[in-house]
Amino acid sequence: MVDGYLGTMTTEERMILHLYDNPLPEGQWEAPFAVTQAGISAAVHVQRKHVPRTLKRLEGRDELKSGQRHVPGAKQRRRVYGLTSKGKERAIELRNSILSKPVYLDGEKVVLSTLRKGGQMTLDLLSHVDEGLVFHSNPIVSPVSNPEGTASLDAQAGENLVKRMFARAWEDGKITKDEQQLITEVVTFLGMHPERVERLSEEARRAQNAPPPEDVYRDMLRQALVDGEIVEDEIALLTTMRQAFGIDNETHERLLTEARADPVLDESTMTYKATLITALADGKITSDEDAMLITLRQNLGISESKHASLLAELQDRDN
Repeated sequence: MVDGYLGTMTTEERMILHLYDNPLPEGQWEAPFAVTQAGISAAVHVQRKHVPRTLKRLEGRDELKSGQRHVPGAKQRRRVYGLTSKGKERAIELRNSILSKPVYLDGEKVVLSTLRKGGQMTLDLLSHVDEGLVFHSNPIVSPVSNPEGTASLDAQAGENLVKRMFARAWEDGKITKDEQQLITEVVTFLGMHPERVERLSEEARRAQNAPPPEDVYRDMLRQALVDGEIVEDEIALLTTMRQAFGIDNETHERLLTEARADPVLDESTMTYKATLITALADGKITSDEDAMLITLRQNLGISESKHASLLAELQDRDN
Protein backbone atom coordinates (compact mmCIF):
# COMPACT_ATOMS: atom_id res chain seq x y z
CA MET A 1 0.00 0.00 0.00
CA VAL A 2 1.12 3.57 -0.68
CA ASP A 3 0.72 6.45 1.76
CA GLY A 4 -0.26 10.01 0.90
CA TYR A 5 -1.75 11.38 -2.30
CA LEU A 6 0.06 8.71 -4.35
CA GLY A 7 -2.10 6.12 -2.59
CA THR A 8 -5.25 7.75 -4.00
CA MET A 9 -4.01 7.13 -7.55
CA THR A 10 -4.22 3.86 -9.45
CA THR A 11 -1.10 1.86 -10.30
CA GLU A 12 -1.83 2.59 -13.96
CA GLU A 13 -1.86 6.35 -13.38
CA ARG A 14 1.39 6.27 -11.42
CA MET A 15 2.92 4.12 -14.15
CA ILE A 16 2.12 6.40 -17.09
CA LEU A 17 3.38 9.44 -15.17
CA HIS A 18 6.64 7.61 -14.43
CA LEU A 19 7.10 6.51 -18.05
CA TYR A 20 6.28 10.00 -19.31
CA ASP A 21 9.03 11.48 -17.13
CA ASN A 22 11.42 8.66 -18.14
CA PRO A 23 10.98 8.35 -21.92
CA LEU A 24 12.34 5.34 -23.78
CA PRO A 25 15.22 6.64 -25.97
CA GLU A 26 14.38 6.38 -29.67
CA GLY A 27 16.77 4.56 -31.98
CA GLN A 28 19.32 3.72 -29.28
CA TRP A 29 20.62 0.31 -28.23
CA GLU A 30 20.74 1.25 -24.54
CA ALA A 31 17.93 2.21 -22.13
CA PRO A 32 17.90 3.33 -18.47
CA PHE A 33 17.04 1.00 -15.60
CA ALA A 34 13.99 3.19 -14.81
CA VAL A 35 12.05 1.74 -17.78
CA THR A 36 12.63 -1.93 -16.90
CA GLN A 37 10.03 -3.87 -14.92
CA ALA A 38 12.17 -3.60 -11.79
CA GLY A 39 12.65 0.15 -12.29
CA ILE A 40 8.96 0.72 -12.90
CA SER A 41 8.04 -1.43 -9.88
CA ALA A 42 10.31 0.56 -7.57
CA ALA A 43 9.14 3.95 -8.85
CA VAL A 44 5.39 3.32 -8.66
CA HIS A 45 5.46 1.50 -5.28
CA VAL A 46 4.11 -1.83 -6.53
CA GLN A 47 5.55 -5.29 -6.11
CA ARG A 48 7.26 -6.31 -9.32
CA LYS A 49 5.02 -9.33 -9.85
CA HIS A 50 2.01 -7.01 -10.29
CA VAL A 51 3.70 -4.83 -12.93
CA PRO A 52 3.25 -7.14 -15.98
CA ARG A 53 -0.52 -7.16 -15.53
CA THR A 54 -0.76 -3.36 -15.76
CA LEU A 55 1.76 -3.18 -18.60
CA LYS A 56 -0.25 -5.71 -20.59
CA ARG A 57 -3.42 -3.66 -20.05
CA LEU A 58 -1.69 -0.49 -21.28
CA GLU A 59 -0.28 -2.33 -24.32
CA GLY A 60 -3.76 -3.65 -25.11
CA ARG A 61 -4.99 -0.05 -25.32
CA ASP A 62 -2.07 0.95 -27.56
CA GLU A 63 -0.70 3.28 -24.88
CA LEU A 64 2.54 1.35 -24.37
CA LYS A 65 5.34 -0.11 -26.48
CA SER A 66 8.19 -2.41 -25.49
CA GLY A 67 11.46 -3.80 -26.78
CA GLN A 68 14.76 -5.42 -25.84
CA ARG A 69 17.62 -3.07 -24.93
CA HIS A 70 20.92 -3.17 -23.12
CA VAL A 71 20.61 -1.72 -19.59
CA PRO A 72 23.75 -0.46 -17.79
CA GLY A 73 24.87 -3.02 -15.23
CA ALA A 74 22.82 -5.88 -16.66
CA LYS A 75 24.53 -8.95 -18.13
CA GLN A 76 21.86 -9.54 -20.76
CA ARG A 77 19.47 -7.36 -22.73
CA ARG A 78 16.27 -6.67 -20.84
CA ARG A 79 12.74 -5.80 -21.82
CA VAL A 80 12.05 -2.08 -21.51
CA TYR A 81 8.90 0.02 -21.91
CA GLY A 82 7.84 3.40 -23.22
CA LEU A 83 4.64 5.31 -23.95
CA THR A 84 3.14 5.53 -27.43
CA SER A 85 1.81 8.86 -28.71
CA LYS A 86 -1.60 7.83 -27.35
CA GLY A 87 -0.08 7.01 -23.96
CA LYS A 88 1.79 10.33 -23.89
CA GLU A 89 -1.43 12.24 -24.59
CA ARG A 90 -3.10 10.54 -21.65
CA ALA A 91 -0.07 11.16 -19.41
CA ILE A 92 0.03 14.87 -20.32
CA GLU A 93 -3.67 15.28 -19.58
CA LEU A 94 -3.33 13.51 -16.22
CA ARG A 95 -0.15 15.39 -15.33
CA ASN A 96 -1.62 18.80 -16.16
CA SER A 97 -4.75 18.01 -14.15
CA ILE A 98 -2.72 17.00 -11.09
CA LEU A 99 -0.23 19.89 -11.28
CA SER A 100 -3.08 22.40 -11.41
CA LYS A 101 -4.50 21.18 -8.08
CA PRO A 102 -4.41 23.55 -5.10
CA VAL A 103 -2.47 22.23 -2.11
CA TYR A 104 -1.79 23.61 1.36
CA LEU A 105 1.68 24.81 2.26
CA ASP A 106 2.10 26.23 5.78
CA GLY A 107 -1.64 26.83 5.89
CA GLU A 108 -1.71 28.74 2.60
CA LYS A 109 -3.35 27.42 -0.56
CA VAL A 110 -0.99 27.27 -3.58
CA VAL A 111 -1.02 25.55 -6.96
CA LEU A 112 1.03 22.34 -6.87
CA SER A 113 2.98 23.18 -10.05
CA THR A 114 4.55 26.21 -8.33
CA LEU A 115 6.24 23.89 -5.83
CA ARG A 116 7.93 21.81 -8.48
CA LYS A 117 11.71 22.07 -8.62
CA GLY A 118 13.49 22.16 -11.96
CA GLY A 119 13.55 18.73 -13.58
CA GLN A 120 11.72 17.09 -10.65
CA MET A 121 9.85 13.89 -11.49
CA THR A 122 6.08 14.13 -11.10
CA LEU A 123 5.88 11.14 -8.73
CA ASP A 124 8.66 12.60 -6.60
CA LEU A 125 6.71 15.86 -6.29
CA LEU A 126 3.52 13.98 -5.41
CA SER A 127 5.34 11.99 -2.74
CA HIS A 128 5.37 15.19 -0.65
CA VAL A 129 1.56 15.54 -0.71
CA ASP A 130 -0.72 13.74 1.77
CA GLU A 131 -4.33 12.58 1.31
CA GLY A 132 -5.60 15.96 2.52
CA LEU A 133 -3.57 17.79 -0.16
CA VAL A 134 -1.13 19.18 2.41
CA PHE A 135 2.42 19.62 1.08
CA HIS A 136 5.26 18.39 3.33
CA SER A 137 8.92 19.39 3.08
CA ASN A 138 10.01 15.74 3.30
CA PRO A 139 8.54 12.89 1.23
CA ILE A 140 5.79 10.89 2.91
CA VAL A 141 6.92 7.77 1.08
CA SER A 142 9.98 7.04 -1.08
CA PRO A 143 10.57 4.35 -3.72
CA VAL A 144 13.22 1.75 -2.89
CA SER A 145 15.12 3.04 -5.93
CA ASN A 146 15.89 6.11 -3.76
CA PRO A 147 18.72 5.86 -1.21
CA GLU A 148 16.73 7.24 1.73
CA GLY A 149 13.20 7.70 3.00
CA THR A 150 10.37 5.51 4.24
CA ALA A 151 9.25 2.94 1.70
CA SER A 152 5.65 1.91 1.04
CA LEU A 153 4.22 -1.10 2.88
CA ASP A 154 4.80 -3.37 -0.12
CA ALA A 155 8.40 -2.20 -0.39
CA GLN A 156 8.95 -2.56 3.37
CA ALA A 157 8.24 -6.27 3.00
CA GLY A 158 11.08 -6.44 0.48
CA GLU A 159 13.36 -4.40 2.72
CA ASN A 160 12.66 -6.74 5.61
CA LEU A 161 13.54 -9.77 3.46
CA VAL A 162 16.84 -8.21 2.40
CA LYS A 163 17.68 -7.26 5.99
CA ARG A 164 17.01 -10.82 7.16
CA MET A 165 19.23 -12.15 4.38
CA PHE A 166 22.00 -9.79 5.48
CA ALA A 167 21.53 -10.85 9.10
CA ARG A 168 21.99 -14.45 8.03
CA ALA A 169 25.05 -13.59 5.97
CA TRP A 170 26.65 -11.54 8.79
CA GLU A 171 26.22 -14.36 11.31
CA ASP A 172 29.86 -15.48 10.91
CA GLY A 173 31.15 -11.90 10.74
CA LYS A 174 31.63 -11.70 6.97
CA ILE A 175 29.68 -11.96 3.74
CA THR A 176 31.00 -14.54 1.30
CA LYS A 177 31.07 -14.12 -2.47
CA ASP A 178 28.19 -16.60 -2.87
CA GLU A 179 26.11 -14.78 -0.24
CA GLN A 180 26.80 -11.43 -1.88
CA GLN A 181 25.78 -12.82 -5.29
CA LEU A 182 22.50 -14.12 -3.90
CA ILE A 183 21.69 -10.83 -2.17
CA THR A 184 22.60 -8.92 -5.34
CA GLU A 185 20.10 -11.01 -7.33
CA VAL A 186 17.36 -10.23 -4.81
CA VAL A 187 18.00 -6.47 -4.63
CA THR A 188 18.23 -6.27 -8.43
CA PHE A 189 14.90 -8.06 -8.66
CA LEU A 190 13.44 -5.49 -6.23
CA GLY A 191 15.04 -2.49 -7.97
CA MET A 192 16.64 -1.31 -4.72
CA HIS A 193 19.13 1.57 -4.58
CA PRO A 194 22.72 0.52 -3.61
CA GLU A 195 22.88 3.05 -0.76
CA ARG A 196 19.61 1.74 0.66
CA VAL A 197 21.06 -1.77 0.47
CA GLU A 198 24.20 -0.64 2.31
CA ARG A 199 22.04 0.86 5.07
CA LEU A 200 20.07 -2.38 5.45
CA SER A 201 23.33 -4.34 5.55
CA GLU A 202 24.72 -2.13 8.30
CA GLU A 203 21.50 -2.33 10.32
CA ALA A 204 21.56 -6.12 10.05
CA ARG A 205 25.25 -6.29 10.98
CA ARG A 206 24.68 -4.21 14.11
CA ALA A 207 21.61 -6.18 15.13
CA GLN A 208 23.34 -9.55 14.71
CA ASN A 209 20.02 -11.36 15.07
CA ALA A 210 20.29 -13.93 12.31
CA PRO A 211 17.04 -15.72 11.45
CA PRO A 212 17.08 -19.41 10.45
CA PRO A 213 17.45 -19.93 6.67
CA GLU A 214 13.99 -21.53 6.59
CA ASP A 215 12.42 -18.32 7.94
CA VAL A 216 14.06 -16.21 5.23
CA TYR A 217 12.98 -18.64 2.52
CA ARG A 218 9.42 -18.77 3.87
CA ASP A 219 9.28 -14.95 3.76
CA MET A 220 10.31 -15.04 0.10
CA LEU A 221 7.62 -17.62 -0.65
CA ARG A 222 4.96 -15.53 1.13
CA GLN A 223 5.81 -12.50 -0.98
CA ALA A 224 5.92 -14.55 -4.17
CA LEU A 225 2.43 -15.87 -3.42
CA VAL A 226 0.82 -12.43 -3.10
CA ASP A 227 -1.39 -13.06 -6.13
CA GLY A 228 -1.61 -16.84 -5.67
CA GLU A 229 1.03 -17.81 -8.20
CA ILE A 230 4.82 -17.83 -8.51
CA VAL A 231 6.01 -16.26 -11.76
CA GLU A 232 9.03 -17.30 -13.83
CA ASP A 233 11.47 -14.71 -12.45
CA GLU A 234 10.53 -15.67 -8.89
CA ILE A 235 10.97 -19.38 -9.59
CA ALA A 236 14.55 -18.73 -10.73
CA LEU A 237 15.26 -16.60 -7.66
CA LEU A 238 13.74 -19.17 -5.29
CA THR A 239 15.78 -21.95 -6.89
CA THR A 240 18.95 -19.92 -6.28
CA MET A 241 17.91 -19.34 -2.66
CA ARG A 242 17.21 -23.04 -2.09
CA GLN A 243 20.66 -23.95 -3.34
CA ALA A 244 22.33 -21.24 -1.27
CA PHE A 245 20.46 -22.15 1.93
CA GLY A 246 20.65 -25.94 1.42
CA ILE A 247 16.86 -26.38 1.41
CA ASP A 248 15.80 -29.74 -0.01
CA ASN A 249 12.56 -30.41 -1.92
CA GLU A 250 10.76 -31.86 1.10
CA THR A 251 11.53 -28.77 3.18
CA HIS A 252 10.56 -26.55 0.25
CA GLU A 253 7.14 -28.24 -0.01
CA ARG A 254 6.57 -27.88 3.75
CA LEU A 255 7.51 -24.20 3.72
CA LEU A 256 5.40 -23.63 0.61
CA THR A 257 2.38 -25.11 2.41
CA GLU A 258 3.04 -22.85 5.41
CA ALA A 259 3.43 -19.80 3.14
CA ARG A 260 0.14 -20.55 1.34
CA ALA A 261 -1.60 -20.67 4.72
CA ASP A 262 -0.19 -17.24 5.69
CA PRO A 263 0.30 -15.18 2.51
CA VAL A 264 1.13 -11.50 2.21
CA LEU A 265 -1.98 -9.70 0.96
CA ASP A 266 -1.78 -7.31 -1.98
CA GLU A 267 -3.15 -3.77 -1.74
CA SER A 268 -6.52 -4.57 -3.35
CA THR A 269 -7.09 -7.60 -1.15
CA MET A 270 -6.14 -5.65 1.99
CA THR A 271 -8.61 -2.89 1.04
CA TYR A 272 -11.38 -5.40 0.37
CA LYS A 273 -10.66 -7.37 3.55
CA ALA A 274 -10.84 -4.18 5.66
CA THR A 275 -14.24 -3.35 4.12
CA LEU A 276 -15.44 -6.90 4.71
CA ILE A 277 -14.40 -6.69 8.37
CA THR A 278 -16.45 -3.49 8.73
CA ALA A 279 -19.47 -5.10 7.09
CA LEU A 280 -19.22 -8.07 9.44
CA ALA A 281 -18.89 -5.93 12.57
CA ASP A 282 -22.50 -6.66 13.59
CA GLY A 283 -22.25 -10.33 12.63
CA LYS A 284 -24.15 -10.12 9.33
CA ILE A 285 -23.96 -8.54 5.89
CA THR A 286 -27.05 -6.53 4.95
CA SER A 287 -28.41 -6.34 1.39
CA ASP A 288 -26.99 -2.80 1.02
CA GLU A 289 -23.58 -3.94 2.27
CA ASP A 290 -23.69 -6.94 -0.07
CA ALA A 291 -24.40 -4.68 -3.07
CA MET A 292 -21.54 -2.41 -2.04
CA LEU A 293 -19.17 -5.40 -1.69
CA ILE A 294 -20.13 -6.69 -5.14
CA THR A 295 -19.29 -3.31 -6.68
CA LEU A 296 -16.03 -3.15 -4.73
CA ARG A 297 -15.05 -6.65 -5.93
CA GLN A 298 -15.60 -5.59 -9.53
CA ASN A 299 -13.55 -2.41 -9.11
CA LEU A 300 -10.67 -4.10 -7.27
CA GLY A 301 -10.63 -7.29 -9.33
CA ILE A 302 -11.44 -9.56 -6.37
CA SER A 303 -12.69 -12.96 -7.54
CA GLU A 304 -15.69 -14.70 -5.99
CA SER A 305 -13.43 -17.48 -4.76
CA LYS A 306 -11.13 -14.99 -3.00
CA HIS A 307 -14.18 -13.28 -1.48
CA ALA A 308 -15.45 -16.64 -0.21
CA SER A 309 -12.03 -17.49 1.22
CA LEU A 310 -11.74 -14.15 3.05
CA LEU A 311 -15.32 -14.43 4.33
CA ALA A 312 -14.73 -17.95 5.66
CA GLU A 313 -11.47 -16.85 7.31
CA LEU A 314 -13.15 -13.93 9.10
CA GLN A 315 -16.18 -15.95 10.17
CA ASP A 316 -13.96 -18.74 11.51
CA ARG A 317 -11.95 -16.18 13.47
CA ASP A 318 -15.07 -14.81 15.11
CA ASN A 319 -16.42 -18.23 16.09
